[in-house]
Amino acid sequence: MNKSIEEIINFGKTTIQSELDNVANLVNFIDETFAKVIVLILESNGRVIITGIGKSAIIAQKIVATMNSTGTPSIFMHAADAIHGDLGIIQKDDIVIAISKSGNTPEIKVLAPLLKQFGNKLIAIVGNTDSVLANSADFVLNTTVAKEACPNNLAPTTSTTAQLLMGDALAVSLLKCKNFTSQDFSRYHPGGALGKRLYLTVRDIAKQNEQPMVLPNDSIKTVIVEISKRRLGATVVIENGRILGMITDGDIRRLIEKTTDLKGIVASDIMNGNPKTIEADSLAVNAIETMRENKISQMIVTENQQYIGLVHIHDLNKEGLIA
Repeated sequence: MNKSIEEIINFGKTTIQSELDNVANLVNFIDETFAKVIVLILESNGRVIITGIGKSAIIAQKIVATMNSTGTPSIFMHAADAIHGDLGIIQKDDIVIAISKSGNTPEIKVLAPLLKQFGNKLIAIVGNTDSVLANSADFVLNTTVAKEACPNNLAPTTSTTAQLLMGDALAVSLLKCKNFTSQDFSRYHPGGALGKRLYLTVRDIAKQNEQPMVLPNDSIKTVIVEISKRRLGATVVIENGRILGMITDGDIRRLIEKTTDLKGIVASDIMNGNPKTIEADSLAVNAIETMRENKISQMIVTENQQYIGLVHIHDLNKEGLIA
């Protein structure tokens, strides 16, 4: 390799800056036509069929994934496969979006007129507004870029970024028009850390844990045994079903640092009388924020002001909720 580290870093920075500079003009292409496309999709009883060839096909698949995850039913149809039988995917009320930089690739030139014969509305995301695709489309979303980030101005780089941005603009505009909420989002993302952030409650976590508790007059030995046995690093002090406070293993350590005479010390002497609590139906991610803000590792989980368990920062980390 005959390139220095500094040169390689510069290659990366130059590529990103070149793409940023060239796609910035895309903002000017968001116009009345874009708005009409959004209204068309919102009022449609069908699905959105997105097609492309080459790198544009890869972008099409990503846009399909984004739309499906945000409540707009979409299907990917490869342009080459479409002209060899896959046109049967398209149903009467479907809307077709065709993506192409040139708008004049052989497959697109064959496909565009066929789509018109089907009678479906055709939207072009295209970088050449004087192409076969653009001239065949009912609506044209312009993704023209001055040049590719590739030094030879050949490899699809900036042009595919522009296509991706236009697809994101469509998907996000649609979800905003639908008032798509985080609860809606969770229905489509039930798996993985993202899904958990949207639906996992502190109740779900607390019910998997032990429920450590001591009485206010219990000895320090009883407190230590309870904390050790339940393995949550803390215990709650309860009297007649009412939460009086919480004792953590940190409280015990600080006590021992101050005195070696533990005789006569009871739970109420060392408890925190104003512990942080969280309602059982609260999202687990809310517990993370509270713990971070207060620099604590445990919280008391309550339901109707009654103690039902503890949630520990390690539980949240184990669920993959902490970035």
